[in-house]
Amino acid sequence: MSSSLYNAHFGFTERPFSLVPDPDFLFWTRAHARAFSVLEYGLVTRAPLTVVTGEVGTGKTTLIQALLRRVDDEVTVGLISNAQGGRGDLLRWVLNALDVAVTPGADYVSLFQQFQGFVLDEYAAGRHVALIVDEAQNLGAETLEELRMLTNINSGKDELLQIILVGQPELRELIRRPELRQFAQRVMAVYHLEPMDIATTRDYIAHRLQHVGGTGKEFTPEATRCIFEESGGIPRVVNKLCDLALVYASSADQDKVGVGTIRELVRDGLILKPLGDPLLLAEPLDSFGKAAE
Repeated sequence: MSSSLYNAHFGFTERPFSLVPDPDFLFWTRAHARAFSVLEYGLVTRAPLTVVTGEVGTGKTTLIQALLRRVDDEVTVGLISNAQGGRGDLLRWVLNALDVAVTPGADYVSLFQQFQGFVLDEYAAGRHVALIVDEAQNLGAETLEELRMLTNINSGKDELLQIILVGQPELRELIRRPELRQFAQRVMAVYHLEPMDIATTRDYIAHRLQHVGGTGKEFTPEATRCIFEESGGIPRVVNKLCDLALVYASSADQDKVGVGTIRELVRDGLILKPLGDPLLLAEPLDSFGKAAE
């Protein structure tokens, strides 16, 4: 049974656990609210460099989408995702993100002059430029240093350009390298987005269910606890487990998802995990998220 059909079974208006980043479904955990505050702080204060990191699937891209919805007309934003390449390639990514046409065959100096001219023109028009780089851990030390050099356009009391980096935990380790000490000094704020705890996971599941017209109680407390154990509190994995569990439950004509359904889909191998990860925790958690005595 397809996941669209379980909507009718449970009375949902749409899939509550889609994997597509959607700000409409954003659940403001304390960690997400703080991460978002750091992102907004970077924009409002025009900080040269702001960094937010988190494990894969913790909702970083969703936060970016939410941030873009709140950007005012005084900010010209360029969003760069999965940028890679050597010297010169970064400027092409940047200009493309800002919808600036690149002259074919232009050398690095020409690209930089083109970028600098754009930033100065925006400033003259009463706007400043913000670059948001998603998956920034892929850039490498040399490219990060190139990004820092771009912020040298800023002069006087006004910041013409600011850069927001969002990436996986490796990004923090990258910034700590000795050769990037100048880069680190220009970072105004850093925040690491942690996975959800069991209480937050329970609230997260209920929030998404209620958002699509559900009661929020379509999963039993035991099933929710098992989902937390399996996912480690990573929202993307929680979504996968919940989506598949709803398919299983509806195909069995069940009104609620029980712990047996979660264990069944795990045994069926529907959730891929890195080698060495246990399918279930050796010690089950009690209702307070602690290991059972």
